[in-house]
Amino acid sequence: MPKKKASDENATVTLIDNRTGKSWEQPLLTGTMGPDVIDVRRLYAETGLFTFDPGYTSTASCESTITFIDGENGILLHRGYPIEQLAANSDYLEVCYLLLNGELPEPEQKREFVEGITYHTMLHEKLNHFFSGFRRDSHPMAIMCGVVGALSAFYHDSLDIGSPDYRRLAIYRLIAKMPTVAAYAYKYALGQPFMYPRNDLDFAENFLHMMFSNPCEDYQVSPTLARAMDRVLILHADHEQNASTSTVRLAGSSQANPFACIAAGIASLWGPSHGGANEAVLNMLKEIGNKDRVPEYIKRAKDKEDSFRLMGFGHRVYKNYDPRAAILRESCHEVLGELGVDNEPLLELAMELERIALEDEYFVDKKLFPNVDFYSGIIYQAMGIPVSMFTVIFAVARTAGWIAQWNEMIQEPVQKIGRPRQLFTGPTRRDYRRG
Repeated sequence: MPKKKASDENATVTLIDNRTGKSWEQPLLTGTMGPDVIDVRRLYAETGLFTFDPGYTSTASCESTITFIDGENGILLHRGYPIEQLAANSDYLEVCYLLLNGELPEPEQKREFVEGITYHTMLHEKLNHFFSGFRRDSHPMAIMCGVVGALSAFYHDSLDIGSPDYRRLAIYRLIAKMPTVAAYAYKYALGQPFMYPRNDLDFAENFLHMMFSNPCEDYQVSPTLARAMDRVLILHADHEQNASTSTVRLAGSSQANPFACIAAGIASLWGPSHGGANEAVLNMLKEIGNKDRVPEYIKRAKDKEDSFRLMGFGHRVYKNYDPRAAILRESCHEVLGELGVDNEPLLELAMELERIALEDEYFVDKKLFPNVDFYSGIIYQAMGIPVSMFTVIFAVARTAGWIAQWNEMIQEPVQKIGRPRQLFTGPTRRDYRRG
């Protein structure tokens, strides 16, 4: 149960049906942070009523100790640690360890964890042939869905989710192999040979190596680009109960194997309103075309009658500056400086939009600040990563959060399969008759 304050031990709220005058008391739960929660688990049994909450905007679907977001104040904590501190002082695999285990690792714990991940980065050689079944022009996210789901056929020795040891093995495999699957999907689209992972490189360096190296010419990984990629991975590692994480939990509630659950999460992430948002940012920039047309599109964005939306601005949860965006903004300018692409038209256009959003009274008043998707898309574009790979990199990063949330759910003492209710508005019962 969520932790309660002593004074709130018997706190309740009263629901009143003004049609009948009946009333029911429901327990009020208090967590360590965030708003109190009305416990409606016995609502139907006691009242015969359901709650109606499309999109679950006012519903806590689970209890979790992993990630906390205060959108009003722009706060993101992983196991209590501010994202700003993790991005400045940590690396992606250390954040993975934190999400999975609840604490930052001691040096020896980190060494063992990194070694465990490093030696699971290769794919089964037979799985490499699986890629050839896809068309060359397949979207990489389609390949990711298929290949990650197929991992359960190649690594079925770790599918006993009741065993902590087998769960840990599956977790290591998923975190380790996801960059390999992603890089292979990219290489397959290019018609280039797959580049095997290298154990002498760190997580971000290895990912860049597998994407950009080829047998004829080794790719020298820039420390600036590797650090930028590592930050991107950290900032996307987990984000509480978003659509894809909720999908992973819902799939996992049926006791599905972890590879299938993560494949379900990838499918959910693919949507343009979720993981595809940074892809939509670049498509928007291409539509605008050049800086001269920015005033026209700013005007359209302010027009309530116009369907045009500025992608990469504002956030469903954050009603303040997205803390991840502030960090990526710094990385974005570091990458542009490293690559010397400040005069690239699309990037100039993006920087002009950024300037306006940070200064224009309309955007400031409505708190429509550039978000993490805006800056990540610019970084990828500058690195030469194609738009089709943007959401794939998001999936690589979010695997840590998905699998940590799945593992937390599996260890709950009382598990229930997810089964939302509905407000039915269709026809009432009627008898069949021929026309």
